[in-house]
Amino acid sequence: MEQEPAPLTRHLRVRQERGHTVLEFHGEIDIAAAAEIIPYLDRATGQPDARVVIDLSGVEFFDCSGLRLLYRARGRTLDQGGRLLLVCTHPLTLRVLRVTGLARLLPPMPTLKAALEQPESASGPV
Repeated sequence: MEQEPAPLTRHLRVRQERGHTVLEFHGEIDIAAAAEIIPYLDRATGQPDARVVIDLSGVEFFDCSGLRLLYRARGRTLDQGGRLLLVCTHPLTLRVLRVTGLARLLPPMPTLKAALEQPESASGPV
C-alpha cells in the first residue's frame, strides 16, 4: 500500500512503497540541504536489513554535499545488511556520478518503478 509522501523538509519527502523507504530529494542539494536531510537519511539507513531508494528525479542542482549523502547512505545501508538503490536521470547529476565513480557502486535507475522492481541481489557492488 502506497503512502503519500510526507514533506519533512523543503528538500526531502519520505514514504514507504513496496517494502522500501523512498527518500525523494528535491531542489538544490547543497551543504544547507544536506544538513536538513542527514537526520532522516540516517534514520532510514541505520535499520537492519533496510531497503532504501533515493530518488533524485526532483533534483535541480547536486554538489559534493549530495555525493557525501549518497556515500553515507550506501555505507550505512551495507553495514546493516540492507540495500540501497538510486533513481537519477538528470544529465549533469549523472555526469557527476560517473566522474566520481559512484555510478559503478550505486548504479542509477531511470525510474522509481525500475528501482522497486530490481531483484534483491541488485544493490550494487560492495
